[in-house]
Amino acid sequence: MLLKAAFARIENGKLYILPSFHDEEYGYAIVMYIMHEDTIPRSHNHVKLELKSENDGYGLANCKIDKQDPPGWKVYSKGPPNSKLDNEDCTSDQSLGNNKACQSRDETCSRSGVSATLQNVPVPGKNYMSAHPSYLKTLGQTHSDWIFGAIAEFVDNSRDAKATMLDISIDIIYSSIAGKEIPMLAVVDDGNGMSHEEIMKMVSFGRKQPDTDDPNYIGRYGVGFKTGTMRLGRDALVLTQTTNSRSIAFLSQSLNDGKDIIEIPIVTYSRKGQYMELDTNIQTEALSKANLKAIMEFSPFNKYFIGEKAGLFQKKGSGTQIYIWNLDEWGSTYSLEWLNGMSGGSSFHQGDIFIRSRRPRSRLGQMTREVPLDYSLRSYLEVIFLDPRMKINVQGSLVKSRPLARFLHKTSIENGSVAGKPVELILGQSQLDLEQGNCGIFLYWHGRLIEAYKRVGSMIHNGEKSHGIIGVIDVTSVMDDGSGRVWVHNNKQGFVDCEPYALLEDWLSKKADDYLDNIIDKVHVIKSGPRHKPDHEWVQCNKCRKWRMLDADFDSKTLPQEWFCYMKPVNGKCEMPEQKLEQGVITISSQRSGYNCSENSSQKNNKAKKSPNKGGGNGCEARVGNDEDAVPNWPVKKRLRRALLGGLPVWPVDIDDFNLN
Repeated sequence: MLLKAAFARIENGKLYILPSFHDEEYGYAIVMYIMHEDTIPRSHNHVKLELKSENDGYGLANCKIDKQDPPGWKVYSKGPPNSKLDNEDCTSDQSLGNNKACQSRDETCSRSGVSATLQNVPVPGKNYMSAHPSYLKTLGQTHSDWIFGAIAEFVDNSRDAKATMLDISIDIIYSSIAGKEIPMLAVVDDGNGMSHEEIMKMVSFGRKQPDTDDPNYIGRYGVGFKTGTMRLGRDALVLTQTTNSRSIAFLSQSLNDGKDIIEIPIVTYSRKGQYMELDTNIQTEALSKANLKAIMEFSPFNKYFIGEKAGLFQKKGSGTQIYIWNLDEWGSTYSLEWLNGMSGGSSFHQGDIFIRSRRPRSRLGQMTREVPLDYSLRSYLEVIFLDPRMKINVQGSLVKSRPLARFLHKTSIENGSVAGKPVELILGQSQLDLEQGNCGIFLYWHGRLIEAYKRVGSMIHNGEKSHGIIGVIDVTSVMDDGSGRVWVHNNKQGFVDCEPYALLEDWLSKKADDYLDNIIDKVHVIKSGPRHKPDHEWVQCNKCRKWRMLDADFDSKTLPQEWFCYMKPVNGKCEMPEQKLEQGVITISSQRSGYNCSENSSQKNNKAKKSPNKGGGNGCEARVGNDEDAVPNWPVKKRLRRALLGGLPVWPVDIDDFNLN
């Protein structure tokens, strides 16, 4: 097996540089090259290589192709700074054809303090990309229409890293560069962390898409970290740790101002026993010190601050921390504003992060401006996952996840096929959305919310009739074509206009209209009347993250902020299987202003006999199951007393003479 210290391609073959050696004055490397058979001239070539010692601090290596010995093993040395090799250009002999320069794709590695590097010289007629620092600003435009889309990229990465906990907060720190206190956004998880190779991929501009299509994995395009950080602020530092390594990376517009190419300092440590020490197999001590110096010069972080943040890894031993400062501005202040929560279990003093403008996103047919998930990070994170398991804290207080499919009443589960792919739509009514005047379909992809409140069918035009109607659907199978291509925008905030999406819209429109015609029109729910209760009350265990179904008459608001399976009313264990969602029974309260539900039973029964088509029971609630003919109990008749109104008599009137709908 050939062990390489570096590898490069030249126009007519391959070049291998084996592990290097050094002494006090020279650095040495063993070079082997292989030429393609159809390009080997009579007089074979070899490449003369100049080595660069990281401790020298002078010049990259140059190479020259000469007509000399046949292919084989050669040893070349690095001379002093003014040696003959320093002035040689990378050229080629005419026998190689048309003076083509030697093309190289360089890979470097360090051995005993000496690294072998080939200079990257382009071949005429071929173009190779380099990124100007202004491209960092361009990346931030990906989430220009909605800044929470940038934060969602970090949430996705934490879930992909199998994190069980995620903290998102904005804190005030002192910046010696600014000479004042500034806000800094922190995103901290306890996931698997990233190795040096993985963090290199994360900060690189574009990477290969995953070969496998894992339904539980969200990352796809390799741009989320860069687009997210550059939308939120000008500068970002990443601190990540695995069980065997720790790395620091710095993506900064401030550092790259005035430069011609983007520089991203990275420092990596490896575990030595109980301690983390500089990994000299990846980079030399001199280069690491230079990178750390750049980080501390252009950031609020010094070695003590970095050490303090690294201490957060002690609990689990791995995870990733992202810190962003010089945050995006809105006028004379910041685009984000934040409210710190109070310690303890109170649900009335929960922290949150808001979009300062408080403007709802534009949606077809939407009239209301009260859409909290558009400008409240807590509200957005409550529903961001179809099946939430990860604990998320915002400004120090726990986000109480709200999987929508479990919090609907009069639930209808519709199965069908779109573009030959099976789909399942869950439709129901939500009291919260009824009060806010919202309705629409929530579309999830790989379990992550892509579109919220998408109005389809008659929802677009029928006003209050659709208010409170919510649909939930996972469209992963429809929007992934099976060949690695996905019909999702790279900001994960919408779907591509394509045939599968058009077919999906048509199918959703039909199902939503059927639900309105067959269920809502029969129940005659009006906004100012009945209170909608979910078919079942649900609570999530703070340890196993499983959802437990509560009795219909149990008030979930009486539960503590942190609830566990062993507590009342479940009194069970985390090992118990999780209940699945099924079609349930709706309970609609019919209490109205001016109506007393405490009337004696004889009065109720007598009035019920007079109006048999108005429903039975106690007059305060009606249970509507799968019986499509069932209707709720409206309040019994009351008569208005005769009085004078503006000098005109008011005669007794039967309320049943009026249309309550």
